[in-house]
Amino acid sequence: MKKIIAMILTVLMIATLFTGCSGTASNQAPSQASNDNGGATDEVVELKLGHIQSENDLWNEGAKKFKEEVEAKSNGKIKITIYPNSTLGGDRDMAEGMQIGTVDFALIAGVLGNFEQSIQLLELPYLFSSEEQFAKVVHGEVGKEISERVLKSSDIRILNFWDRGARQVTSNKPINSLADIKGLKIRLPEIKAMVETWKAMGASPTTMAWNEVYTGLEQRVIDAQENPIPFIYGGKIHEVQKYLAMTNHKYEYVTLSMSEKTYAKLTPEQQKIINDAAQVATDYENQLVKEKTGEILEAMKSEGLQVTTPDTAEFAAAAKQAHEAFAKTVDLDLYKKIVEAIQ
Repeated sequence: MKKIIAMILTVLMIATLFTGCSGTASNQAPSQASNDNGGATDEVVELKLGHIQSENDLWNEGAKKFKEEVEAKSNGKIKITIYPNSTLGGDRDMAEGMQIGTVDFALIAGVLGNFEQSIQLLELPYLFSSEEQFAKVVHGEVGKEISERVLKSSDIRILNFWDRGARQVTSNKPINSLADIKGLKIRLPEIKAMVETWKAMGASPTTMAWNEVYTGLEQRVIDAQENPIPFIYGGKIHEVQKYLAMTNHKYEYVTLSMSEKTYAKLTPEQQKIINDAAQVATDYENQLVKEKTGEILEAMKSEGLQVTTPDTAEFAAAAKQAHEAFAKTVDLDLYKKIVEAIQ
């Protein structure tokens, strides 16, 4: 009897030992497990990329290129799922998601100014007079400094700046002069630099999430909106607006940004894959914008959109009255660096 009891106790002890070891291993998720060097295991890493535009927009084409490059360069060990149409929320929602690590990548722009004010300087209408001036700043030392500030203040890593082309105004009435802007109920993104400058031009701006703009225009809650031509087309704004004014008031960008929490979990090799893929996707997207913008404008004109070309000198003069006053609330020295760079 004693031998039988002893055998039972031995079996129970062995079972308990294996159960404890198994419990320790199961507490570690495959995508977050670490190897002996502190990096990720060979498990597939699955990441999410969100943006506010439709599947037909050029943004989505750039996002697909980024996904393809990452998955090819990682031999399928990093997989990216794209969520268009504000599926992961608006710009602010996605920015906050990247801060806490629930969103891995997002295509976002001026809303970053709510987390790091200095990037709002890039949002001042008529600060730049050409695409070349804009590119010189964002891809130069100033752009690097702003990206570092964004990372430090928000835990959001700007991988690169994508070109979007110049912003234009669509409206219910033709715009041919600054007088036509007076009192105009124009929708703007939640970017203070733009709001203050449009006020200086005499408009009556209101901020609104992008996914509410089409309905807002259709129901005449707002009279106008402004965006780059491909973005206007992607949002089908020409279906609810009759006129487009070539104001070229802002040379536009969107950032391909990443959660620093996600980035920090990757190995150096995986981080390099992400950075290299981001550059390929940036070059691809920028070329796509150059090739397609004219075609898209002609397509909207063929569907009834009427285009005006106002003299923008008076627009720029009015807008610039607000620049320095706004810059003083953000970083006047950095604003001066931008002005020096484009001169």
